[in-house]
Amino acid sequence: MQMLSLASFSLSSKITETLDSLVSVFQTMRINDLIDIVVLSFIIYYFWNLIRETRAGQLAKGILFLLAAYILASILGMKAIPYLLETLAQSSLLAILIVFQPEVRRAMEQLGHSKFGLKNLGLISSSEAVEEQWREAIDAVCSSCMDMSATRTGALIVFERQTRLGEQLSNGTILNATPSKELFEQIFYKNTPLHDGAVILRDGMILAAACYLPTPQRNAIIDKKYGARHRAAIGMSENSDAIIVVVSEETGHISVAENGDLQEGFTWKQLQAYLIGQMIDQTKKRPFLDRLPWRKSKQTTPPQDAPAPADGEEVRHEEKADH
Repeated sequence: MQMLSLASFSLSSKITETLDSLVSVFQTMRINDLIDIVVLSFIIYYFWNLIRETRAGQLAKGILFLLAAYILASILGMKAIPYLLETLAQSSLLAILIVFQPEVRRAMEQLGHSKFGLKNLGLISSSEAVEEQWREAIDAVCSSCMDMSATRTGALIVFERQTRLGEQLSNGTILNATPSKELFEQIFYKNTPLHDGAVILRDGMILAAACYLPTPQRNAIIDKKYGARHRAAIGMSENSDAIIVVVSEETGHISVAENGDLQEGFTWKQLQAYLIGQMIDQTKKRPFLDRLPWRKSKQTTPPQDAPAPADGEEVRHEEKADH
């Protein structure tokens, strides 16, 4: 009982000392310190948005858990746990940087190619004209993918987002064409000059075709059932924030690669909803500056729903895709 009382007293003393330290910090804080905290908060928020739905995001959660354990152990006056965690942190810093390398590279590319990352921070909004172009492009992609799925025609379609894909565009054929079901099916028709490679979409337009994509960093451990198209899609999603749609030439299955992960078995409706959610809905978030209390909110007209497929078309496509 006496030991429990001493432990309780020690914990209370530690908490009191911590609170006194925090009060002292706030009392001595200057305007420069506040600016420093705000800038650092924006940086953390920016990188968290990049990794929160990736494998690195799970690792970040683990690091936060260890940090919380370190703080708690220090408050309780423990010696062994803080020492082990400090040693682990010193020896694992380089390993963490290597693990986060794709996300760090993506962040640097976005800062260089997307108006210093203002769009990712929600400081600017997307154009309504580009949004409408994306809706039409998504409908064309979904319709063509279902037809190509039924005929077992392989396809690889890249939706460019913040990371510019200049390196991939340089090895392809520039088209600058309006997307349509017929054009996609013609491009990927077997033995045509542009069928081998990927089509890259930018701002709802077909920018280039016959583009070659990078191989995945973890190529050796990817399931052997995936062919060159699926591996190229995974590799492109590891090196950028692009979304890549794949139609399998062997099975006709439709897959989507994003952030190094591959999801399979999409139907017309599922593919349309997924692409609209990633390419349009995420960019329609109210800009950060408009959310500030001194800014008046602007009334916007909600976008019309994407046109639904003709009667029987969706069912017909899904039935074909299941074969």
